Amino acid sequence: MSSRRLSQFAVPAGVIMIIVLMVVPMPTFMLDMFIVMNIGLALLIVLISMQVRKPLEFSVFPSVLLLATLFRLALNISATRLVLLDGDAGAVIGAFGHAVVGGSLVVGLVVFFILIVIQFAVITNGAGRVAEVGARFTLDAMPGKQMAIDADLNAGLIDEPEARKRRAEVTAEADFYGAMDGASKFVKGDAIAAVVITLINLIGGFSVGLIQKGMSASEAMNSYSLLTVGDGLVSQIPALLLSVATGLIVTRAAGEQDMGSMVTSQFTANRKAMKIGGAALLALSLMPAMPMIPFLLVGGGLLIVSSRKPKAEVPEEIAAESEQAPAPDATETLIAEMRVDPLELALATDLVDLVDAAGGDLLDRVRALRRKIALELGVVMPPVRTRDDLDLPLSSYVIRINGADVARGFAPPGTVLAIGDGLDSLPGRAGTEPVFGLEGKWVPAELRHQAEALGATVVDRASVLVTHLAEVARTHAGRLLGRENVRQLTDVVRRTHPVVVEELTPALMSLGEIQRVLHRLLDEGVPIRDLVGIYEALSPAAKAGADIDRLVEAARAALGPAIAARLAIDGVLSVITMDPRVEQALLESVRVTDAGDRLAIDPHVLEALVGEVAGLAGRAEAQGYAAVLACAPRLRTPLYRLVHAAVPRLAVLSYSELSGGTHRIETVGVVNSGYSIAA
Repeated sequence: MSSRRLSQFAVPAGVIMIIVLMVVPMPTFMLDMFIVMNIGLALLIVLISMQVRKPLEFSVFPSVLLLATLFRLALNISATRLVLLDGDAGAVIGAFGHAVVGGSLVVGLVVFFILIVIQFAVITNGAGRVAEVGARFTLDAMPGKQMAIDADLNAGLIDEPEARKRRAEVTAEADFYGAMDGASKFVKGDAIAAVVITLINLIGGFSVGLIQKGMSASEAMNSYSLLTVGDGLVSQIPALLLSVATGLIVTRAAGEQDMGSMVTSQFTANRKAMKIGGAALLALSLMPAMPMIPFLLVGGGLLIVSSRKPKAEVPEEIAAESEQAPAPDATETLIAEMRVDPLELALATDLVDLVDAAGGDLLDRVRALRRKIALELGVVMPPVRTRDDLDLPLSSYVIRINGADVARGFAPPGTVLAIGDGLDSLPGRAGTEPVFGLEGKWVPAELRHQAEALGATVVDRASVLVTHLAEVARTHAGRLLGRENVRQLTDVVRRTHPVVVEELTPALMSLGEIQRVLHRLLDEGVPIRDLVGIYEALSPAAKAGADIDRLVEAARAALGPAIAARLAIDGVLSVITMDPRVEQALLESVRVTDAGDRLAIDPHVLEALVGEVAGLAGRAEAQGYAAVLACAPRLRTPLYRLVHAAVPRLAVLSYSELSGGTHRIETVGVVNSGYSIAA
C-alpha cells in the first residue's frame, strides 16, 4: 500500500482507536505507550508551531488540536478505569504520582492546580482572545485584500494563476482564524474538564479504597489519591503544551524566518538594550543581600553577547542581484534608462501626496481605470508609470505617451475643483475642467460644502486627474495599441475561434496591417472588443486588396449596430444629415490619393461646409444632444478627415451603420451649405 493511501487511512483509524480507548479496558503497558505518545505528540505540535514561518503553513492545527484533546480525554477515562479497578495505572502515572511530587498528595494537588491556573487563566484565556480578534480582523480585511489582488491583476503586476492563488490564500487565512477561534474553546473546555475529572477521581478512588477494599483512610489516600494526582499531572502537561502551541499559532505574524531565528536576530540586533540590562544585573550583584554568582554570570553573559558585532545578513536575493548588477555605464543599464514608457504620469513635487500609500488613492484609481478602459474599448492600457518631476511647475502634472507630452493639468494641494457659476464669494484660484473645458475654481477643501450649497459640482484632485488620464487614454488608444498587444489579442481570438484567425492571418493580412486597421478604428472612437466580428469582416475585404480605408469601412459596417447604439442616448440617435445635392456633389469630388480618399473642392467652399457642420453640432450639444453626422458610405472616410480637426468630438457614420439597431433616429439638422458645389 502506498504512503498516500496509508496517510488517508491513518487519521480515521486513529479516531476509531480513540473511541475504543474510551470503552475497552487495556493493559497498563499499552496505557504507558499511549501516554508517552500523547506527550510526544504535544511536544511535536509545539515545535512545529515555532518552526512555521506563517500560520497557514500549519493550517491543519485546529483539527489536530481537537483530535489531541479527544485523545487525552480518552486516556483519562482509561487511566481512571485502571486506577479504580486495579489500583495500578502503569509506570508513567505511578512515576508522576510518587517520584515527581515526592509521594505527597498535598504537593501533587498544589502543582496540579497551579498548572490548571497557568493553562486556564493565562495561556488559554489570552490565546482565545487573540484568536477571536484575529478572526474578526481577518474577515474585516478580506474585501480590501481581494480588491488589492484585483488591482494588481488589472495593473498587470500579476497574472490570473497568481491572482487565483492569492485569493485562495486570503480565503484560507479567513477560514483558519475562524477555525482557531472555535478550537481555542476546546482548550478552555479541556482545562475545566481536567479539574472536574480529577475531583471525581479523588472522591471515587477514596471511596473505593474505604468501602470496597476495606482500606484505612491513609492507605486509600496513598493507593488511589496519589495515582489520581499522577493521572492529572500526566494529562495536564500535554494540555499545557497544546495551550502554548495555540498561543504561538494565533500570535504568530507572517515572516521569512522561523520563530527561533527571528527571536535571536531581533534580540541580538538591540545591543544597547542588552548592555543596559547586563550593567543593571551587575549592579544588583553588589547589593549585600543578593547572591553575587548568579547575577554576575547572567549580567556578564549579556555584556559579552552585546559586545559581539552582529554580522550583517544580506538576503540571498539581494546578494545575488548585487553580484549580477551591471555597472552604471554598462550597455544593459543604458538601454534600460533609454527605454520610453508607453504611458507616463509626471507629477510636480507637491502632488506626490496623491500617490502616497498613507493617504493617497490615485494609484488604486489608475489600476481601476485600466480595467474600465479594457472593458470599454477592448484595449489593455499599458501600466501607467507614475513619477515625480522636479522640472514641472508646482501643482501641475503632465501625461506623456511614448515620452511625448500630450496633456497638462493643474491640481493645487489642499483644494477641490468647484465647477459652476456664482463662486465669486469663495476664495480660490480659477481653473478649468480638463476634459470638457468647463470653467470652475480651485477652492480650499474645507469649503467643499459651501461650494455645493452654491450649486457647484465639486470634484477632488484625484478624480480630476484620473478623468483627464481616462480621456487621454481614449483619445490616444490607437497609439497605445502596440504590435505585441495585437498579437496577444489575436491569440485570445485564436483560442476560441481558430478558423477565423487562420483564414485572416498570415495569408491575407499581416499583424502590422491588422494593427493599422485597429488603430484607425480606435482613433475614430470605435471599440474593438468584438475582434471576432472585425476579423470575420476583414477576411473577405482583404481578398480584394490591402487598402486600409476600405478595410476600415468593412470593419465598421460589421460593427455598425454597436457603433450607433453606443452613440444613442436613451434609445434616440440624433443625426445631422446632408442635403442630397450637396452630398452628390461631394461624392463626385472624391479623389483617391496615396494618403487615402480626399475631397477635391474649393477650400472656401469646404471651409463654409465645415463651419456649418460645427455650428449644427454645437447647437445640438447646447440642447443636450450628442449628434452624429450621417453620409453615404463612400463619403464617410474623406468627410471624417475633413471635419475631425474642427469638431473632434463629432462622430461621422455612414447610412449602413445607422441601420440594424433598436434605436430611433431623430434628425436635428441638415447641411445645405455649399449649393455652389453642385453648380
